[in-house]
Amino acid sequence: MIFTENAAERVKEIIEEDKEDVKALRVFVQGGGCHGFSYGFGFENEIADDDTIVETSNVQLVIDSMSIMYLSEATIDFVSNLEGERFTIDNPSSRTSCGCGSSFSM
Repeated sequence: MIFTENAAERVKEIIEEDKEDVKALRVFVQGGGCHGFSYGFGFENEIADDDTIVETSNVQLVIDSMSIMYLSEATIDFVSNLEGERFTIDNPSSRTSCGCGSSFSM
């Protein structure tokens, strides 16, 4: 799994702006979406014992034990362009994905 410098920098900015005790960005996979699975992001205060932690520039990305099997080869990035700002996932393990990139199949 690759957690890019761009993504880590944006997470660091959000954590610094947040008044709560945010420790990491969590990425997960859940059932649903137009292709069977969908990606999700959230900010995490608690890191479970079975979470996988990927660290870039002292910023942590955490993935739960079920989601890691879908995300092990993925790249998590942050992009800012004319379409807006967002975290993105490039997952070479997925067979198909929707146009917005939030749903995929294996």
